Amino acid sequence: MNDFYKNSNLYKLYQNSPYRSVKHSGYFQVYEQIFRNFIDSKFTFVEVGIHNGGSLFMWREFFGKDARIIGIDLNPKAKQFEKYGFEIFIGDQSSKKFWSNFYNEVGNIDILLDDGGHTYEQQIVSVVSSIDFINNNGMIVVEDTHTSYFKKFGYPSKHTFINWSKKLIDNINSRSEDVTVQNPIFKNIIHSIEFFESIVVFKVNKEKSLDSKPTSNESKTLNFEDYRFHNSRFDRISNYLNNIEKNLYPDKEKNFLIKLTLRINSFLLINYESFLNNKKNRKMKKYF
Repeated sequence: MNDFYKNSNLYKLYQNSPYRSVKHSGYFQVYEQIFRNFIDSKFTFVEVGIHNGGSLFMWREFFGKDARIIGIDLNPKAKQFEKYGFEIFIGDQSSKKFWSNFYNEVGNIDILLDDGGHTYEQQIVSVVSSIDFINNNGMIVVEDTHTSYFKKFGYPSKHTFINWSKKLIDNINSRSEDVTVQNPIFKNIIHSIEFFESIVVFKVNKEKSLDSKPTSNESKTLNFEDYRFHNSRFDRISNYLNNIEKNLYPDKEKNFLIKLTLRINSFLLINYESFLNNKKNRKMKKYF
């Protein structure tokens, strides 16, 4: 077994915590990577699922004295950690009402780390209920996402947390011009998503999550042929039909014959490209 994780500073703090905590070995390097910009800064960190409290002490040592550390748990006994200077809230992470009350009291935060119950509903509701309350350059981190592959959590199912997270990738890409996605929630809130082993990170930045469009530097062009459509006979036919469309379209109102030609060409182009895409998809099946 690779024990490289034992060299990380965070792992050493984890071992030195006065109370028990349980983390997978692959998490420490990920945390050091995604959280490094918050060390020794003033910000608000929330962890769902504190159990025996050990991780609270680890995070305080890791981030420094200016970090506001908040813990959330279902077990009322977790309130005992308030005597060590932590803020503790008792509640159900699958309850939207709990999250509404929580943010009404706490305000916006910078990092939410979900190490709670790991059910799909708990994970999804936590993200959906929190995303509007994450400051720019903050993040939501959901760990133990391997439960999306565990039978006792409902796998196989299309409603796993991982499948839901994959849908958000489509939503992000819908910021690109001409990309249409049904119900693209959070497309202008989540700037990027990172996937690690058993961890998903949603990085929030409303200022950067803007709709995108093509640009050009307007410098000299050599009008080179697009070689994507150069090699195969099928692609050359498609390119030929596209050129007809491009050349005749400006004159479409001049006479009936051009208009009719464009309609026929458009019909051929749509059906031919459909045929071509089906052919290419069959070829790509082996990669899926």
